[in-house]
Amino acid sequence: MTAYSVLAVTPTDDSWIPGYIEPVGEIIARHGGKYIARTGSHEQVEGEDQPAALRVILEWPDAQAARDFVNDPDYAPYLEARHKGSTSVHFIIDGKDDLA
Repeated sequence: MTAYSVLAVTPTDDSWIPGYIEPVGEIIARHGGKYIARTGSHEQVEGEDQPAALRVILEWPDAQAARDFVNDPDYAPYLEARHKGSTSVHFIIDGKDDLA
């Protein structure tokens, strides 16, 4: 079942970003993932304010592929750099409708 990663990222030190984008894109692709959106153009229309500079959506073949990406040793130094240089949250969401 298709799964999605949804991230909210606010850089606190953007020095990690130039060295992150290309190699992480390659690691994502190795796990069958692809970017759906990477943008600062977003608007919150409901709920308590949850600011983020960037919203990122990735599509995966399944949730395990997303978990494998997150746990890939090749990704570890980039994940550490993102954690040190930003505040972020990452959700993995199954592409299904549990309420249908």
